[in-house]
Amino acid sequence: MKKQPHPYLPTEDRRRAIAEAARALIVEKGFEGLRTREIADRVGINVATLHYHVPTKEALIELLAQSMLDEFTAQHMSNPRDGLSPLEQLKLEFSEFRDTAINNPNLLHAMIELKRRSEYDDKVARYINPMSAGWRCHFATILEAGIADGTFRSDIDVNAAALIIVGTLALLAGRRQPLDETVYGQVTGELVRSIQACPSNNPG
Repeated sequence: MKKQPHPYLPTEDRRRAIAEAARALIVEKGFEGLRTREIADRVGINVATLHYHVPTKEALIELLAQSMLDEFTAQHMSNPRDGLSPLEQLKLEFSEFRDTAINNPNLLHAMIELKRRSEYDDKVARYINPMSAGWRCHFATILEAGIADGTFRSDIDVNAAALIIVGTLALLAGRRQPLDETVYGQVTGELVRSIQACPSNNPG
């Protein structure tokens, strides 16, 4: 549905609206359904104005990736980590991911769709792969800290474990049905127990 135009909308707000419209289209129709005219219609602008902000398909992908990164970063910054143990940090990551899956599922669904596309589209991979690699590295850093303080098993392969965690979360959030919070809690609980040094003595 075409929105009424907003000729005086600030540039950053306009770009945010373009990113949100593109994200919704990816979720609804897949990457192949991403059409500039439909994006423009949803934002309430003409195609020429859209091309002023994102002159190429690659520029649109870059805008999408940056908008998603900004939202993930804002969520991360809203929950300070200072003073948290590695186990508490890991549980906070699981809690934040659950909140996003419930309250902003399009963000995760679009990210997952773009990640799939990146497997055979170099232009998408250029912007999406660094984001997914950074997510894995973040979990690996938490795991390394937990090994160092004795919370997590000393024999963990941190890169493999981080990949397992990321893959599991993506699988749980990748379905179009609402997140099953009970299943999510059970699965993330098992992930925690599988890496703890002494689960029975360290309930966290």
